[in-house]
Amino acid sequence: MRHLLGRSAYTMAWTVFDPGSQEERVLVLPRSQPADAAGLERWLQAARKASRLNHPGLAPALEIDAHERWPYAAYARSGVTLAERLTREGVPAVDVARWMTQALEGLAFAHEAGIAHRDLQLHLLCLSETDQLQVMGLEVAIPERIAAATPGGGLGLQAQGHAASRDVLSMGLVMHQLLAAEPALGEADIGRCIERMPPAGRDFVRLPWAIPRPVPEALRAIVNRATDRQERQRYQSARTLARALQGWLDNAAQGGDAHDLLLERVRQIGALPAMKGGAVRAARLASLETGHTSELAELALKDLALAFELLRQVNTAQVRGAQVAGNGPVLTVRRAIAMIGLDGLRRAATGLRPWPGPLNDSAAAELAQCILRVKRAAQLAQQLRPAGYDAEVVYLVTLMQNLGRLLVHYHFPDEAQQIHRLMQPAPGRDGGPDEPGMPEDVAAFAVLGVDIESMGAAVARYWGMDDAVLHMIRRVPVQTPVRHGDSDDDILRTVASAANEAVDAMALPARQLAPALDRVAQRYARVLHLQPRELHEAAQAAMRGQGDPMDGGGVEGLDDAPADTAAQADDARTTQGEDGGAALEAAAAGGFMAAQPPQAPERPAQPA
Repeated sequence: MRHLLGRSAYTMAWTVFDPGSQEERVLVLPRSQPADAAGLERWLQAARKASRLNHPGLAPALEIDAHERWPYAAYARSGVTLAERLTREGVPAVDVARWMTQALEGLAFAHEAGIAHRDLQLHLLCLSETDQLQVMGLEVAIPERIAAATPGGGLGLQAQGHAASRDVLSMGLVMHQLLAAEPALGEADIGRCIERMPPAGRDFVRLPWAIPRPVPEALRAIVNRATDRQERQRYQSARTLARALQGWLDNAAQGGDAHDLLLERVRQIGALPAMKGGAVRAARLASLETGHTSELAELALKDLALAFELLRQVNTAQVRGAQVAGNGPVLTVRRAIAMIGLDGLRRAATGLRPWPGPLNDSAAAELAQCILRVKRAAQLAQQLRPAGYDAEVVYLVTLMQNLGRLLVHYHFPDEAQQIHRLMQPAPGRDGGPDEPGMPEDVAAFAVLGVDIESMGAAVARYWGMDDAVLHMIRRVPVQTPVRHGDSDDDILRTVASAANEAVDAMALPARQLAPALDRVAQRYARVLHLQPRELHEAAQAAMRGQGDPMDGGGVEGLDDAPADTAAQADDARTTQGEDGGAALEAAAAGGFMAAQPPQAPERPAQPA
């Protein structure tokens, strides 16, 4: 034995010299011997079973044996441990995410085989010569020792899930230490730190703000969720944590756009499936010989998938170059229909995937409710719009502010449910007040590694929208005061944001609804001249106007919209404001789960 690499309450690791191979090894062994011969045999069986796993994220054990009743696992000394790699400056965020993803994939593979680690520490995570992070010491910690010190950590099949959850929490604490350059709660032993956290203890762990290297907000949200004080908020499996980290890595590599997986799915199966009754609408469109553009647009707008497909088609580089060069993106359905004609409208309608696409019944029901909320917000925005602003324009801007939410529900239904759960409040401890859920952007960062709005923006950019439109389809941040609208673009963005925030407030319990709507009215009063009573009445009208989430939802007032003439070919980028100024009209799309109502942002307190 040469020197100690590290130790915890349950395991230790040494560098040793093997005379047989004339090479250094890493020896991982428990801190105490098994209680008896039967315990030693159980340890050997479990460790040997773990050594048969073959995964890049798991270090292969060269030898599993015992010497004078001391069991051990021997590994090649082919790299450095994270304990040796860590410096006072911490580790760059990208390296932390990449290494943790590699190790978590290995842990997920082990967990699915019924094998756990139970005592992950920095000195048991080894970086190979190829910069691959590997886990050493699977099943080395004696389960009986940990079970005696950990609530709920009993033995048997029921304990397997607890051991896997402990591994995931440990990896969260490892990330915390690598980024902060110091151990959480000042405990170098991660197992001891876990015993001080809920449910065993009362200490909570969050990344401090003052750390040597900057940590992007999305990665901070992932790490803080991994160590959240509420057990239900933490990652429930190594696979979900690895997926969130990989999503963040993909997003960071692309400079802030949503990752390639979403765009690939949109290319393959479209943005959304056709609404129920889509076949009937497609047949009706196919039977039409002629039709007023506004009438056709009203029919198309009842199906969000069709509206999106029309906008995608006319905003491709080929169509824009040939027909609207210099005029910017086409951002109204009636203008899109005028460009592609009735034949193009029929092809778009018949080419959509029927409802509900690849979704199961539960996910389809969630998407349907999301569409209902999106249409409700769009109709509410029409009622709140200032005089002179086109109804379809306001409707589409509001839809586009929810595009990311619709995409998540359709293309990532499991992740959408996770985000929804993280946003829900939890009963307080010891009869105290409820603990708030996560804000939507933080929950999305924690699950997907990217925020929902950026996913919608990536698809909108893929459809050909320019920077002005991408700015307008982002909601006004809740921490930003709404004091003025300098342009028609700002007014459209503001009225859509107000409607979306009001619909979020409408999802609250009855006792909280009126005060939440009052706050929305006060927030937008200066720009929209909005009174609380007006907002309450408009919200009630929007609630009454929605029935089946898969039906209706057309735009009010299209009969009054200007006809599509050559002189009005650019009405996709103009609205008739009282000052006659030009305003961007927005393009199509949908919504997400009911988000939390707007509230003052709270900077997390730095832990002591």
